[in-house]
Amino acid sequence: MALTQTQVLDEFRAAGALLEGHFILSSGLHSPRYLQCARVLMDAARAARLCEALAGMVRGGGHGKIDLVVSPAMGGVVVGYEMARQLGVPAIFFERVDGKLALRRGFTIENGARILMVEDVVTTGLSSRECIEGIAQEGGVTVAAACLIDRSGGKADVGVPLHALTSLEIPTYTADALPAELAAIPPNKPGSRGLKK
Repeated sequence: MALTQTQVLDEFRAAGALLEGHFILSSGLHSPRYLQCARVLMDAARAARLCEALAGMVRGGGHGKIDLVVSPAMGGVVVGYEMARQLGVPAIFFERVDGKLALRRGFTIENGARILMVEDVVTTGLSSRECIEGIAQEGGVTVAAACLIDRSGGKADVGVPLHALTSLEIPTYTADALPAELAAIPPNKPGSRGLKK
């Protein structure tokens, strides 16, 4: 089942997950909009609908057999699990240890395993590339990547084909180049470190 960009964004709006304000992203960049994927994924039926559509895109991508879904924690864990369920393969995740992504919890990647790397949102592609590098160091081969939202407008290069349910170009700014209207709003740092109340 394919979804249009409008349908995908309607799912985010219905979940209260498309936020407006001043946000500091995990990349350190500032943005007037934030997509809080955890709110979208907290509804199992909504997560299944979105990931079913994304899994269809991956299946149609010509990547061949996928052995394993791998995600970076924290944002990629739920979407990675649901994508793995849709594709009928296991899911594992990397987590940050001393500032570097690493496998823990007894997770391993079989040498030569064909991997789909899954994130919730791709902005610059930095954490995706870091995860893909970790997969390679563990002996896996990343055949493609997937995310719910590509907020780079298709500009992020993760080094492998990237499937996104929708692509948006949401402006981002460095701290020293904020537009006046954004600088006038106190920033929130959402994501796994929590959103200011």
